[in-house]
Amino acid sequence: MTRRAAAVAALVLMGSGCGSFQRVGSPDSPRPGSQLPRLFDATSVYRSMGFLATGGPLPFVASVRYLRGPAPDTTLALFALSLANSSLTFQRSGTEFVAEYRVEATFRGDSGLAPTRQIARDEQVRVRRFQETLRADESIVFQQFVTLAPGAYTVNVMVRDRNGPAFSRAERVDTAPNLWRRPGLARPIPFYEGTGRAEISELPALLANPRATLPYGTDTLRFYIEAYGQAGGARVVARVVDGTDRELWRDTVALRGDARLAAATIAVAPDRLPVGEAEIEATPAGGGDTTRARFLVSFSNQWVITNFDEMLAMLRYFDAQEWVDSLRKAPPQERPAVWRNFWKATDPVAITPENEALDDYFRRVQQANVRFTDEGGPGWLTDRGEVFISLGDPDEVLDMSSGMDRSGLRAIRWSYNTLRLVLYFQDQTGFGRFRLTPTSRAEFQRVLARVRRSR
Repeated sequence: MTRRAAAVAALVLMGSGCGSFQRVGSPDSPRPGSQLPRLFDATSVYRSMGFLATGGPLPFVASVRYLRGPAPDTTLALFALSLANSSLTFQRSGTEFVAEYRVEATFRGDSGLAPTRQIARDEQVRVRRFQETLRADESIVFQQFVTLAPGAYTVNVMVRDRNGPAFSRAERVDTAPNLWRRPGLARPIPFYEGTGRAEISELPALLANPRATLPYGTDTLRFYIEAYGQAGGARVVARVVDGTDRELWRDTVALRGDARLAAATIAVAPDRLPVGEAEIEATPAGGGDTTRARFLVSFSNQWVITNFDEMLAMLRYFDAQEWVDSLRKAPPQERPAVWRNFWKATDPVAITPENEALDDYFRRVQQANVRFTDEGGPGWLTDRGEVFISLGDPDEVLDMSSGMDRSGLRAIRWSYNTLRLVLYFQDQTGFGRFRLTPTSRAEFQRVLARVRRSR
């Protein structure tokens, strides 16, 4: 379903407020090994931000946000979970491809006084093209509202692929605040679209953004905020700060509603934010407590890169080096616009939300980092890593490292038959660090230039 349909479904399903949403639609040298693990461990990044997150075999990111409940001393929890199509097993059904999954989330009161609440739902994902089944970005959003008694809870989440063996679990302790006790603001809720609610007895019409992630320079991040005990028309000061409390953005928004329930939407423009983790703060203009929510600005919610210079360093082998140079030369205030042009120019399939060329590139970087660790440093920075990332797997590998080649040095030979290319890597130091021979380096550069021209 579309984002708008999913948001409306949250209103229709008054008993539980549940729904599932299918989204449409020569560089500087890095500090070896210092940032690369975070790129391929998005789970740890999201966990550090307070989310429920887990890696394979079925990766997901989930969040729980809180609003004032429909009755005194109750809290309304919005549970939202993010999945990628590629994590699920699709089966053909007529002209469509169908995947099925099950979500179970348990809120267990740690004090023993609050009753345990549970979410358990089976959902389907239907797509018309096989290419859609391979999407590795956030393509599915599951969400449901749950009414809780205020207090501490252990939240346990399990997601299972109903057409395959994959499943994953995550758990964390969280606190449902009592928002009835005094006037104030609820924490901002990142969302894709919706209008919220006008009555405290309603379920908000919101399609949540479970990852609270904003693609760098390409979209607007929206937050929904509710105020209690604030008159309609009162104003809220919103600002975005980084980890050092440096202000990155500020705005003032007017609340709509009355003292029982007033609400507003905060829209943060992408061109005002740098890459990385940040926090949005909201404070009543007339004074009061400040509420906060963390979010992430990244180049992709699949590859968590949170530093612009880190991105430039990691693109050292990317085909479109002229575009990488344009990113490098762009002043900070122009980087978002240049990045949008870079994305458009290098995206081989414009009708999809992903940039398949970048995804494939970073996938090879990841694989190289795992395969070539025997040299004692980051595998992607080795000569074999460079060749693998640039040209892919060789057709034939001959390991001569147990013996000697004619020069008396240990060597490995890679052959690319279709490219008519044979490369030799030699260990000239005796410590297992294989480097391209000068002749092989020249041949590699010549063939690579030819391959790039043909792409």
